[in-house]
Amino acid sequence: MIAISVLALTAIIAVLVLYTGPFSRSGEAIANVTVYKSPTCGCCSKWVDHLEDNGFNVIVKNQYDVSPMKRQLAVPEPLRACHTATVGDYVIEGHVPATDIIRLLNDKPSIRGLAVAGMPQGSPGMETGRLDRYSVMSFNEQGVTRTYNTY
Repeated sequence: MIAISVLALTAIIAVLVLYTGPFSRSGEAIANVTVYKSPTCGCCSKWVDHLEDNGFNVIVKNQYDVSPMKRQLAVPEPLRACHTATVGDYVIEGHVPATDIIRLLNDKPSIRGLAVAGMPQGSPGMETGRLDRYSVMSFNEQGVTRTYNTY
């Protein structure tokens, strides 16, 4: 009987944690994210869904050519991917997982942003059944990069 009660309590706690997850205590979104993407890109739309599913309020700015925005936001060329986003004072390039963006917003490091170069299979928005190893890279104003996380 005690084992069943502990199991039931554990299940209830798990549901509460998942339900309240990344949202603030007031139920508001973690942060506003503005995403610049092509209107025809399916993986970009899936990444937007990933952010929304993880508690972000996403504003989409569809553009057929996102390159000018990448230049304006100083995304280093080797890190460029299909979409670019801003959250607070940070730039997010490519298929960066929501957990890394949450960590970024909590830790507030002195960097320009985070990036996942290219379109690695298995990254958020690129779920195809295959899992490629990939790194989330941080970059600063001078374009210096460091590994932020690895999957």
